Amino acid sequence: MYLDCLETVKDLTKELVRIPSIVKTSGESDVARWIYNYYLGLEYFKQYPEQVVLQETINDEIERHNAIAMVRGTKGDSNRTIVLMGHLDTVGVDDFGVNREAAFDPDKLPEVLKSLNVSEEVMKDIESGEYMFGRGALDMKGGVAGHMYMIEYFSKHPEELNGNVIAIAECDEEDNSHGIISALKVLLKWKEQYGLEYVAAINADYSTPYHPLDNNQYVYFGTIGKLLPSFYVTGKETHVGNSFGGFNPNSLIAEINRKIDLNSELCDEAQGEVTVPPTSLKQTDTKVGYTVQTPLAAYSYYNFFTHSMSPKEVIEKVKGKAEEAFDDLLEYMDGEYRKYCEMGKHTYTPLPYRKRVYTWEEFYNELVTIHGDKFRHYLHNFAADLNKTNPSMDLRDFSVAVIQEAWKWSVDKSPVVIIYYSSLFSSRIEMRGKTEMEKALLDAVKDSIALVQEHSEKPIVVKMFYPYISDSSFMALSDDPDELVALEKNMPSWGTKYNHPIEDILKINVPVVNIGTFGKDGHSLTERVHIKYTFENVPNMTYNTIRTILG
Repeated sequence: MYLDCLETVKDLTKELVRIPSIVKTSGESDVARWIYNYYLGLEYFKQYPEQVVLQETINDEIERHNAIAMVRGTKGDSNRTIVLMGHLDTVGVDDFGVNREAAFDPDKLPEVLKSLNVSEEVMKDIESGEYMFGRGALDMKGGVAGHMYMIEYFSKHPEELNGNVIAIAECDEEDNSHGIISALKVLLKWKEQYGLEYVAAINADYSTPYHPLDNNQYVYFGTIGKLLPSFYVTGKETHVGNSFGGFNPNSLIAEINRKIDLNSELCDEAQGEVTVPPTSLKQTDTKVGYTVQTPLAAYSYYNFFTHSMSPKEVIEKVKGKAEEAFDDLLEYMDGEYRKYCEMGKHTYTPLPYRKRVYTWEEFYNELVTIHGDKFRHYLHNFAADLNKTNPSMDLRDFSVAVIQEAWKWSVDKSPVVIIYYSSLFSSRIEMRGKTEMEKALLDAVKDSIALVQEHSEKPIVVKMFYPYISDSSFMALSDDPDELVALEKNMPSWGTKYNHPIEDILKINVPVVNIGTFGKDGHSLTERVHIKYTFENVPNMTYNTIRTILG
């Protein structure tokens, strides 16, 4: 069956785009409330209001909400349940400058863009009428609108379902995923209340062409994983007039960066697909203002994508690179000092530094060995108080603050590298058809693609890992839980500011697929979504996948 849904989904997308919902603003609640009220206006939810929820996020530093709805099928007595998911928040609109208001007006924005000397390709797409422009249209309100259509459709036709469909419209995907982490609690509550058996999750996040000549559109099984391996380096301060008298942590951070940034040796491969290499996201020292003293410490962190590697494997790999960097820098420094002594006719003596590289787990345990429970309790209380007094503090900055406090307890003050994880963990999800649920989802999606391909203007291609960070990562775990101990033990924020909801995820633990929006220039001024594919083809693939599994 092929649904005539384009105009309805298009109109819903426009309504959602018109509600500014930039992450960490009240707009996240505004758009969630609009969706909640939309559902309440449907006859089905007037009869079953308990099956639609406006949920405030849990343990969040600001007030924001998710909108969650469930339709229960009447075709049979199965409690198998498919979860649809999509995020409501968007990135900011500073890139629009004085045209900020137009960012949320899909009708007005194309004319504004024409006056901004945009590229020939963008002009061509405007004139074609094939795209809707606007902040969030691609990422990813077009996908949320498609799921709203699914809920409305099945609320009118529950007899088509031998099972149930839940749609989560979650906030905070662009920051720390408070939305989906909170939504897990509703899924678990309904699982117990209604005896639900979760069998699959369908995300509708965005994708774009891989290159200018790419003519394909994509459906992705599973999802990429993401970690943020981070490096805190202490040095030995000195006056710049005696530069060899100290150890500049910036030099070691720079060498670590050279070993890790864009290093293809650190790409991760599985099922013939390869991640992009790690990328530097921040590199700085801790010095405030200008002085002629070298910095006391510096730090950096890197986006690290995974297809098959666990947090334990990643930290082992980057520790190896940090050790190489330390060795190389010591050799370089000593060589340059020898040359300087020869040039200035000074007596050369070897520099006194030695390689010291720890993981956070190793460093923490060493301090516990030295100081015992006094240190353990002190650092926990410090971190808890820091989070209590400054709950909005960035998670990465929080980690640095905890390490700096721990460093005060170190007996050996010689230069050191401390390696840790400083951000939200996005779990990799790999699908190989090893379970009945995986096989069912793989087969249903491929059959749906074959059906919809006849109505699509471009080829629809299947890939095995969604290539961007997404909330799909909270639907399952492909890593062995024992492997995740390395994540917990190497996060300075664990237990006070951050906990990964491993137990909640394992109680859901379903295969995932991304049948999502398609367009160009996500997170950019010219963000745009392809109308026919996103508002017609995508909902039909989603619909037929649901019908196949729950038919």
